[in-house]
Amino acid sequence: MTKKNEFFVERHTDGYKVLRPNADRASAVETTQRQAIERAKQIDPKATVHVERVRNTDKGTRDHWRKE
Repeated sequence: MTKKNEFFVERHTDGYKVLRPNADRASAVETTQRQAIERAKQIDPKATVHVERVRNTDKGTRDHWRKE
Protein backbone atom coordinates (compact mmCIF):
# COMPACT_ATOMS: atom_id res chain seq x y z
CA MET A 1 0.00 0.00 0.00
CA THR A 2 1.38 3.40 -0.95
CA LYS A 3 1.46 6.35 1.37
CA LYS A 4 -0.82 9.26 0.58
CA ASN A 5 1.89 11.85 1.24
CA GLU A 6 4.07 10.93 -1.73
CA PHE A 7 4.53 12.58 -5.10
CA PHE A 8 6.26 11.48 -8.26
CA VAL A 9 7.85 13.99 -10.64
CA GLU A 10 8.01 12.55 -14.15
CA ARG A 11 8.83 13.81 -17.63
CA HIS A 12 5.87 15.09 -19.64
CA THR A 13 5.52 16.45 -23.17
CA ASP A 14 5.06 19.95 -21.72
CA GLY A 15 7.84 19.66 -19.11
CA TYR A 16 7.40 17.72 -15.86
CA LYS A 17 4.25 16.46 -14.16
CA VAL A 18 3.57 16.05 -10.45
CA LEU A 19 1.59 12.91 -9.61
CA ARG A 20 0.29 11.20 -6.51
CA PRO A 21 0.63 7.39 -6.48
CA ASN A 22 -1.99 5.69 -8.69
CA ALA A 23 -3.37 9.04 -9.91
CA ASP A 24 -5.08 9.28 -13.28
CA ARG A 25 -4.28 12.98 -13.71
CA ALA A 26 -1.34 15.14 -12.79
CA SER A 27 -1.65 17.45 -9.79
CA ALA A 28 0.47 19.97 -11.73
CA VAL A 29 2.57 20.32 -14.88
CA GLU A 30 5.62 22.58 -14.74
CA THR A 31 8.20 23.67 -17.30
CA THR A 32 11.26 22.47 -15.37
CA GLN A 33 12.01 19.61 -13.03
CA ARG A 34 12.97 22.05 -10.26
CA GLN A 35 9.62 23.87 -10.60
CA ALA A 36 7.76 20.55 -10.43
CA ILE A 37 9.64 19.57 -7.27
CA GLU A 38 8.86 22.94 -5.68
CA ARG A 39 5.18 22.64 -6.67
CA ALA A 40 4.94 19.19 -5.06
CA LYS A 41 6.43 20.65 -1.86
CA GLN A 42 3.92 23.52 -1.98
CA ILE A 43 1.01 21.10 -2.29
CA ASP A 44 2.19 18.96 0.64
CA PRO A 45 5.33 20.13 2.50
CA LYS A 46 5.60 16.84 4.39
CA ALA A 47 5.35 14.64 1.31
CA THR A 48 8.18 12.51 0.00
CA VAL A 49 9.00 13.58 -3.55
CA HIS A 50 10.34 10.89 -5.88
CA VAL A 51 12.04 12.34 -8.95
CA GLU A 52 12.42 10.42 -12.19
CA ARG A 53 16.00 10.20 -13.33
CA VAL A 54 16.40 7.73 -16.09
CA ARG A 55 20.04 7.00 -16.69
CA ASN A 56 22.19 4.00 -17.43
CA THR A 57 24.10 2.50 -14.53
CA ASP A 58 27.49 0.85 -14.72
CA LYS A 59 25.70 -2.52 -14.55
CA GLY A 60 23.81 -1.87 -17.80
CA THR A 61 20.46 -1.34 -16.07
CA ARG A 62 18.30 1.76 -15.79
CA ASP A 63 18.13 3.79 -12.56
CA HIS A 64 14.66 5.33 -12.33
CA TRP A 65 13.99 7.27 -9.11
CA ARG A 66 15.67 9.39 -6.49
CA LYS A 67 14.18 11.05 -3.42
CA GLU A 68 14.30 14.81 -3.28
